[in-house]
Amino acid sequence: MENSISRKIGQFMEAGSWIRRMFEQGAELKARYGAENVFDFSIGNPMGEPPDNFINALKTAVSDPTPGLHGYMPNAGYPHVRKILAEHLSGDHGVSLTADHLIMTVGAAGALNVALKALVNAGESVLIFAPYFVEYRFYADNVNANAIIVETDQTFNLDIDAIENVLEPGVKALIINTPNNPTGRVYSESTLTRLAELLDAKSEAFGHPIYLLSDEPYKRIVYDGIHVPSLLQIYKRALICTSYSKELSIPGERLGYIAVNPDCPGAKTMINALTFCNRILGFVNAPALMQRALGLAIDAHVDIAQYQNNRDIFLKHLRRMGYEVSTPEGAFYLFVRSPIEDDVAFVAHLAKEKILAVPGQGFGRSGFFRLSYCVTSETIENAMPGFERVIRSILS
Repeated sequence: MENSISRKIGQFMEAGSWIRRMFEQGAELKARYGAENVFDFSIGNPMGEPPDNFINALKTAVSDPTPGLHGYMPNAGYPHVRKILAEHLSGDHGVSLTADHLIMTVGAAGALNVALKALVNAGESVLIFAPYFVEYRFYADNVNANAIIVETDQTFNLDIDAIENVLEPGVKALIINTPNNPTGRVYSESTLTRLAELLDAKSEAFGHPIYLLSDEPYKRIVYDGIHVPSLLQIYKRALICTSYSKELSIPGERLGYIAVNPDCPGAKTMINALTFCNRILGFVNAPALMQRALGLAIDAHVDIAQYQNNRDIFLKHLRRMGYEVSTPEGAFYLFVRSPIEDDVAFVAHLAKEKILAVPGQGFGRSGFFRLSYCVTSETIENAMPGFERVIRSILS
């Protein structure tokens, strides 16, 4: 048979296909048994619809008769939207951002790829922390950079000593994700401050800047009074690379942004490079309609009460059964320790009960599995007998 794709992409597809496999398995099970009899916790697709004020803003934006609203705009995005967003983020982060510090992007994926393209040379390295969102390794490869995986500690917190041990002159950037997918961990201000101090020292020692790219799509989905610290206050070479997919429940609309720390040395040149890369990577600009709607509803965000309720239901039942799981501080995932060493085998046991989960090795941490709780509470409750049967059969 003719080999029509590159070897690298073939290998990447195999390595990064766990969520896709579970999605396909779920579709097959739902077709066979009915969707109501399959308990799919594999996909991080936000539950519920966008908030009403965003829907109303969208209706207003699409009804605007002003000519030219569906044409090109500056590659960084509409100036008036960036101005509104800059004012909003300045209050949120406690720094003085202007429209010129922002680039509207095609989601967080677009933001991260643009940032890496603008900042990282071929052959340099990007640090990624396990467990990690699987696409990060591929984003690094997109700019011919080396992805260096650094393990977090047993509580999924950043291990500053481990980071220091792998920092070498070839490292140009780090990607952090807080609240984290898949663990729900929120990195504390003290941890991030220690990281910033380390990066400042190493930037000075190596004679070149080390950038910190913060992927924060779950920033507004946090629980129990947890606060997500502002990296723009903590580290001068920080860039926020994020999206509205989760806080507005619009992942299919692909709207995000890059915010550059105004105190970053060479910020103006960097912003010009980011804007240029937004164009040449083929994104050109973020979706025009979504930008305009955002400008009309900048304070909109989803109600997280259902997510917190689902988290608490899951934790109560799983812990009662003997599953070991830490309490997520944010996002909408549980990262559960597998009762057996082989997380892939354990996920297969769950699938026999029509329960779909993703093995931890898909996120760079074997021995765990991820459950997404952006589903109805009834789905969680109805899945519990299956979870119990599986763990009882293994532990008996």
